[in-house]
Amino acid sequence: MADLRDRFDPIPSWARPPEVLVAVPGGAPGAGGHGRLGVPLPAEGDVPPELGLGREQLAAAGLTGEAGTTGLLARPGGGPPLVVFGTGAPEALDATALRDAGAAFAGAAAQEGRLALLLPADSGVDPAAAAQALVEGVLLARYRFEVLKRSPQAVPVVALTLLVAGPDVADAERGARRGLLFARATMLARDLANSPPSLLTAAVLAEVASGLAADTGLTAEVFDQAQLVAMGCGGLLGVNAGSADPARMIKLSYTPAGAAGAGPAGDAAARVTLVGKGVMYDSGGISLKPADAVHATMKNDMSGAGAILAAMSVLRELDCPTAVTGYLMCTDNMPSGTATKLGDVLSIRGGTTVEVINTDAEGRLIMADALVLATEEPTDAIVDIATLTGAAMRALGAEIAGVFGNRQPLVEQVLAAARATDEPAWQLPLSRRYRAELDSDVADVKNMGGPNGGAIHAALFLEDFVAGAPWAHLDIAGPAQNDRATGWRPKGCTGFGARLLTEFLLGFTPPGRPEPGSGEGGEAARDER
Repeated sequence: MADLRDRFDPIPSWARPPEVLVAVPGGAPGAGGHGRLGVPLPAEGDVPPELGLGREQLAAAGLTGEAGTTGLLARPGGGPPLVVFGTGAPEALDATALRDAGAAFAGAAAQEGRLALLLPADSGVDPAAAAQALVEGVLLARYRFEVLKRSPQAVPVVALTLLVAGPDVADAERGARRGLLFARATMLARDLANSPPSLLTAAVLAEVASGLAADTGLTAEVFDQAQLVAMGCGGLLGVNAGSADPARMIKLSYTPAGAAGAGPAGDAAARVTLVGKGVMYDSGGISLKPADAVHATMKNDMSGAGAILAAMSVLRELDCPTAVTGYLMCTDNMPSGTATKLGDVLSIRGGTTVEVINTDAEGRLIMADALVLATEEPTDAIVDIATLTGAAMRALGAEIAGVFGNRQPLVEQVLAAARATDEPAWQLPLSRRYRAELDSDVADVKNMGGPNGGAIHAALFLEDFVAGAPWAHLDIAGPAQNDRATGWRPKGCTGFGARLLTEFLLGFTPPGRPEPGSGEGGEAARDER
C-alpha cells in the first residue's frame, strides 16, 4: 500500500490536457492530420455538402440525423470513413443538444485519439456557445479514470480540432478555449472523487490543493489539527474524532486581475465565499451505514470540496471578475473507540452547541464551522455545495441537485448557471415551519430533524450559521454519482458542480439586501417553487 500511495496521482487528467484547435475546413492540417472527422447531420433541412449524399440516400444508409444517433459513411474521395452524428430537429438545437451530440460523436470514435468535427453551419446557435458545448461534450464523454489499471483500455483524446467557417473563427476559438477549461475543471473534480479514500486522505488533498493553487494563481492556506482546535472548529474535529487520519481545512483565495481585486470598471470586485463538504470517506460513524453497495460510493462524499477546488483552478484562465474564497472541510467519518457518540454535544466555531443524534448527518457539522468563518470576512454571498442528504435524492432522483437559499436573486443565479451547464438543479423550499424540529433539549440545536423532510432540515441547520448573509445551498447527493454512463456523464463520479460553480462565478452579481416589506427571502417566496 505504501508503494502504491507513493506513486499514485489523484489528478491524472490535469497533467495531460488535450490540445484543442480551431481551423478552417480545407486548411492545412497539422502533423498527423486533423484526425477522425465528425460531420453533424440535422434531422431536417439541408444536408452538409461534406457528406456527398442527399437526404434520401443518407436515410437509406440509416443516417437520419435524429439526436443521439451516429453512423459511419465512406468518404467520397476515399480515406477513413466519416462519423456522422445527429443533431436533431433544427428548431430544438441549442448548446445542450450540441453538447450531447458531441458526446455521441466521441463515443462513436472511441478508439481514436485525434478527432475533428465540423461546427454546424447556420445552426442558430452562437458560434462561441456552439464551440464550447461541442468541446465539453467530446472531452467529458471520453473521460475515464484508469490510473490504477495496469493496462488501461480507454483511448484518451489527445487532440480535438473544430472546423469552422472563416467569419466565425475568432468566436469559435474563444468558445473552444472556454469549453476546454470547463471540461478540465470537471475532469479534475471527477479525478478527485474517483480516487480511493486510502490514497486520497484529507492531508493528501491539502497537498494537491496547495500544488494546484501554486500553478493556477490561487492562494492556499492549510489548517491542521492543532490550528483547528485553536480556532474552535468543533464540528470538523468532532466528525474526525473516530479517524486515524487527521482533518484538514483548506482555504483557497482567488483575486481578479487588477490592484486589490478591482473590477473592470475600477470598482471593488464582487465577492463570493464557497463552502464544500470534503468527507473523504463516509462510513456513517457510529451510525454505521447499511452493508450494501452504498459503502463503495462513499469516496464521493468529498465531491462538494472537489467541485470547488476544480472550479477555482480555472478562474484565472477565464479572467473571472469575481473575488472568491473557498473553504474545503476535509476529514473522513469513521467508527472507533474515540468516535463521536450519539448524544454527544459539539461546539461549533462561534459557540453554538450541537447535540449529535445521528453521526451519519456529519456533513452539516463540518460545514457549519466554515459557514461561520465565511461570515467573519466581507462577502456578497455564501454558496455551499455538498453530497448532503439521501432525502434530496429521494425527492429529485439521481440526476437533479436540490437548491435552497435565503435570497431569491441569488438562488436564481445558481439555477441559471445550472441551466447553462446542463447540470440540473431544482429549488426546494426553505420552510421555516420545520425549524422547531431541530430544537434540542440539551444544546442549542441538534443535527437531525424528524423522519420526513430531511433535505429541508439539513438546509435549515446550515442557515443557522450564515448570520443572515445572502446564502445558497446545493445538495448534490444524487447527481454526484452515476450508476451507468449517459452521454457525457460517465459511470462513477460525475464531477457535478464544477462547471455549474464556474459559470455562476463568471456571471455573479451581488444580490444585495431585501427591500423592507418585500417578503424576499421569506417562506412564501419559496414554498411553491
